[in-house]
Amino acid sequence: MKTIASFTVDHDKLEKGMYISRVDGDVITYDIRMVKPNGGVYLPNPAMHTFEHLFATYVRNSAYSDQIIYVGPMGCRTGFYFLTRDAMSGEQAIDLVRECFAFIAEFEGKIPGSERKECGNYLEHDLPGAKATAADMCKVLEHWTVPMLQYDYQA
Repeated sequence: MKTIASFTVDHDKLEKGMYISRVDGDVITYDIRMVKPNGGVYLPNPAMHTFEHLFATYVRNSAYSDQIIYVGPMGCRTGFYFLTRDAMSGEQAIDLVRECFAFIAEFEGKIPGSERKECGNYLEHDLPGAKATAADMCKVLEHWTVPMLQYDYQA
């Protein structure tokens, strides 16, 4: 089989941040790396699960809701995929992610979609962990500019 593009990136060179992973027609895939790949520390499942609920809910309720295609965790537990339409600029995507992560860092209350009938693993959530991850990423992305192509990190 052909090697897929994401497996050609040298993950040992990646740092925390927001990168353009792919551009497929009018869809831009951002990789939001929240821990250093292969760094020995990974996002804990309960915190990542809560983060996903808050991230997806926030961006799908934003002014850019029509431009959002998907938000989801990476299987390697180093971050999230964020897919948008190309009508949303890189600057707008970063700004939205910054706003969203600030929202998560300060979130109080009931986690959206966390009832048994709404979620397939409703017992596995960690709001304090999600908030800590978001606060850390707010610092990382504070001065982040237009995302670079992840292919700049090819092996």
